[in-house]
Amino acid sequence: MGFFRRRKRKKSQLERILQENPEICEDGAAEDDSDPKKMQAYIAGCCREIGDTCKEIEEEKSEYRIVSSYLKDIQMLENLPGEDMAEIRSAAEQVQNLNQKRTEYQNAEKKISDVQFVQMKQEEDSIPDAINRLKANEAYQTTVKRDMNYLEGEKTQWHYNRLELLYQQKILKTVSFLLLGLFAVCAVVLFVLQTAFREDTVYAWLAAITIAAVSGGYIFFKMSSNQTEIRRSEVNKNYAIVLLNKVKFKYVNITNAVDYALDKYHVKNAAQLNYLWEQYLNEVKEREKFRQANEDLEYFSEKLVRLLNQYRLYDAGVWVNQSYALVDKKEMVEVKHNLIVRRQKLRSRIEVNVLNVKNRRAEMEKVLKRQNLYTPEIREIIDSIDRMDA
Repeated sequence: MGFFRRRKRKKSQLERILQENPEICEDGAAEDDSDPKKMQAYIAGCCREIGDTCKEIEEEKSEYRIVSSYLKDIQMLENLPGEDMAEIRSAAEQVQNLNQKRTEYQNAEKKISDVQFVQMKQEEDSIPDAINRLKANEAYQTTVKRDMNYLEGEKTQWHYNRLELLYQQKILKTVSFLLLGLFAVCAVVLFVLQTAFREDTVYAWLAAITIAAVSGGYIFFKMSSNQTEIRRSEVNKNYAIVLLNKVKFKYVNITNAVDYALDKYHVKNAAQLNYLWEQYLNEVKEREKFRQANEDLEYFSEKLVRLLNQYRLYDAGVWVNQSYALVDKKEMVEVKHNLIVRRQKLRSRIEVNVLNVKNRRAEMEKVLKRQNLYTPEIREIIDSIDRMDA
């Protein structure tokens, strides 16, 4: 494709020159042969084009020789005795398997980042203790939080119990005043009945006094009991507050310890830290396998090249990256086919370029003979073309 692009570019340049110089004929000669500057410019352009094409031909010939050498190597390998080829195939299988393992490791999904791996490696000795300590701290944090919630509930319960008792005391006090007023009214009525109407009010007095005594005693007992409960509620509430403050202090300390560990290792809990530790250990094993695979790959690659060098191949090293072809005959056939196609394309390109050079040379010869413009540089280019033909 590069050749055709260059040809197209050169063709465009030639068309531009022809447009700018209409006196140049289609066969490359100038209609106005009397202008030597224009003829020299034309000849110089032809020389540059021929020189570039000759360089391209040399490159294509060099590549053609390389491809042919690879095909000769394949033919030599195909003609090797079975025992020799078996040894080569065994080394190639090792290279192929190790390459596959290395590729699988490189393409495997990483479950731990490089930053996390480095941190784990730096603190490898302390990580197990850190995991156990974090688990214990999280468990203790849960216990302390549960105790804190319990004490918060206790404080609230005793607070509302005290408020309820105070409300009862207020009601009992109001009832006691009402009973006292009612007893006074009854006493006045009984006194009036006894003095003014000469009624026998002994039993009424007994009933009123009994009711007043019983009611008063119950109210007094209840108010005394409530007062005791109020003091007890205050004591229990204060005790719950003291304990709650202590537990809160513990909770703050343990939470700070947990948060520090979580921030340090960039995890959400001890379970995630333990998971990272397990992934780190797996990654260490995988990296060791990868390192060992690289060492083994280097060893078997050198062994494969050493075995192939015994047969004086053109390029034994290329088979390290094409070990699959040494293992599988179908793959070798495919490699051989691709090289043959490649060589055929190179031969066709060489033939096309050589033909273009010859045509351009013949065209230029006509002009040179007609104008007598031979120079040492032009003569050298023509000689190189003749050597190429030879």
